[in-house]
Amino acid sequence: MDLFYHVGYMVDMKNKLEILYEDNHIIVVIKPINVLSQGDNTNDLDMVNIIKSYLKEKYNKPGNVYVGLVHRLDRPTGGIMVFAKTSKAASRLCKSISDGVFSKNYLAVVSNFNKKSGTFCDYLKKDSNNNSLVTKKEDGKYSVLNYEVIKKIDNLSLVKIELITGRHHQIRVQFASRGYPLYGDQRYGKSNRKQLALYAYRLEFIHPVKKEKMIFERFPKYGIFRKFGDLNER
Repeated sequence: MDLFYHVGYMVDMKNKLEILYEDNHIIVVIKPINVLSQGDNTNDLDMVNIIKSYLKEKYNKPGNVYVGLVHRLDRPTGGIMVFAKTSKAASRLCKSISDGVFSKNYLAVVSNFNKKSGTFCDYLKKDSNNNSLVTKKEDGKYSVLNYEVIKKIDNLSLVKIELITGRHHQIRVQFASRGYPLYGDQRYGKSNRKQLALYAYRLEFIHPVKKEKMIFERFPKYGIFRKFGDLNER
């Protein structure tokens, strides 16, 4: 990416950063679709550096700024993320994830989905192309999610998903492996749609320092999600 364009885009993204909550320990934001959670070898813009830039400017901080990544969203997935502003907060949030007290809920759109609610349990592993696939117990990691269809329009279902384990591309793979790839999934489906219909709409966790329950919700208002109307009125 051209350096001048990258810097200009960084400033634009920093100014548009949607912050749901911030204190001395954590910052909760909306990750836009098609933005990386963390930098990779593409050198494309990512949330960690966007937040670092925001904090550095807002608080006039010299030198490096700490931003701890405690969970990820796939690049095409938008939604709520929490980042740590101290290493202590990062460590405690990571422990809450491993202890199973960090709740992540998603909305997805699926075509021709003839189920109402249930649980998907599989063993997943990554292949050499960085794709995930269902495999045998001895070769993979146990992966679980709960789902519930909350609205149907024509052949499209709006599905609420509670992610119990957080494996690589888990939601996309578990639906696709059963013949129900997510709407717009070009990797695990055969879609020519431009945008994956998967959004992290709800996050619940215990504050790493204050020990208070934190709950955040934000519903998607773009792409195929608009077809289902105002989701706040469910």
